[in-house]
Parts: sequence; C-alpha cells; structure tokens
Amino acid sequence: MRSALLRLFGSVGLCLVLLAGCASPQPTPLRVLSYNIHHGEGMDGRVDLERIAEIIRRSEADLVALQEVDRGVKRTDRVDQPARLAELTGLHVVFERNIEHQGGDYGNAVLSRLPVDRHQNYHLPQSRPGEQRGLLEVHVTLDGKPLVFYATHFDYHPSDEERMASVAVLKEKTAPQSGTPVFVAGDLNDTPDSRVLAAATAFLVDTCEDDSGAVLTYPADAPDKRIDYILTNGHPSVRCVDFRVLPESVASDHRPILAVFEIQTQAK
Repeated sequence: MRSALLRLFGSVGLCLVLLAGCASPQPTPLRVLSYNIHHGEGMDGRVDLERIAEIIRRSEADLVALQEVDRGVKRTDRVDQPARLAELTGLHVVFERNIEHQGGDYGNAVLSRLPVDRHQNYHLPQSRPGEQRGLLEVHVTLDGKPLVFYATHFDYHPSDEERMASVAVLKEKTAPQSGTPVFVAGDLNDTPDSRVLAAATAFLVDTCEDDSGAVLTYPADAPDKRIDYILTNGHPSVRCVDFRVLPESVASDHRPILAVFEIQTQAK
C-alpha cells in the first residue's frame, strides 16, 4: 500500500513539473513615455527641470523620448539639461544636437532605465530655411531581447512637405529592424487624420486606439489636437495594454503621453 501511494504521488509530482515546464513564460512589462518639454519652460513661463523630472519619475517609464532639449543654451542658464534630467531621474541618457542655439546645443534626448547598447542620430530632410529636425535611434536590451527606440520631432510648418519626407526616412530606418521590436515616440506635429499619419501608420501601429478625437496633447493648458505619438512596428512579441495622456497642464506646452507594453522576451 505504501509503495503504491509513493508511486502515485511520484507520478503526480512529475506531471506538475512537466506542466510547469510547458507553461508560457510571463511577459515583461515596458513603459514608454514621450514628452516635448519645451526646454523645461512651462505654461507659467518658468524653466523648472525638477518638475519635469518628477513627472518622469511618477510615470515609472523605462524609455523616455524627450523633444526640445537644451544643453548649454543661454536661455536656460547654460544648464546641461540631458545630464541634469538623468541625475534627477536616475536614468541613463543619450542626447544628440540637431542645431546650435544661443551658444549651446538643442535637440532630442532619450532617458532609459535599460543600458544603452549603441545609438545614432539622423538629420531629417529640410527643404526650407529653419530648424533642423532629427531622428535619434537608440538600441537597448530587455531581459536579453534587443529593442530599437526612436525619438523624433518633425517640423511644424503648415505645408507637410518636410513631414512627409521625414516619414520616408523613418520607414527607411525602421525597415531593416523588422525582426526586432521597434518603438517610435515623439512630436510629429500633425493630427491623426493627416496624410502624414496615414503614411506613418501604413508601416507602423499607433498605440492610441481611440479615433474619436478625444485624445489631445497640445497646447497643454487647453489641448485641442493630438500631435504626440508612440508607434510600434507591430512585432508579434509586443502587446500594448495601456495608452494615456498624462494630466499635466503646466510643466510644458505639451502634455506627456505614456504607453504600457507587455513583451514576450522568451520563446514559448
């Protein structure tokens, strides 16, 4: 009798071990924030990086795309804003200049909780005098899985000629990454019903599924349009489980946006 019970419990234990081995691994969460920080100047006219950093900390973001960032610029007291934000948030930082401004640099930055493997900056097409815009490509690894993160800021002119050309560059740069999860975040300076977004979402996926026009990001104090986006390349290992506009109306002239993903980092 005793030996029979031992054999029975041994069989049950073996089955449990086998079932545990067959169970699908749990996905890894990834939180992505995009924020045009207007060089830290809020709707109240104050430059205050501490409140920008507090918003980033509260979001618990793993990857942060920042636009309109100063480094050593006169108007912001020559502060190295990327380095200061990294210090205040405890995140890694990558910054690339797109223009020289008031004796310093102005461009896009990425803050990352994940170690940065490599990065590269691309200047976007420019067809008229004005501000040079850029596309910052950052490679990171999440639980052994490589990810590619793009932070960008398109031009703002009424004509969308440069924005359409920028979409073409975005397609060219993201296409070789088709086997890897890709995230694109930034201020695209156009609305969801524009031909710019139609062109972008022909090869990328908008993480905001609300097409009612109720999701608005600019201007921060009384938003009447959505021009800020988090997009993906639709990689099968990535699932967006939440998208929201954070209710911050003072710290910048844009409201920050947050997308939360679940990423399958191990083979099933």
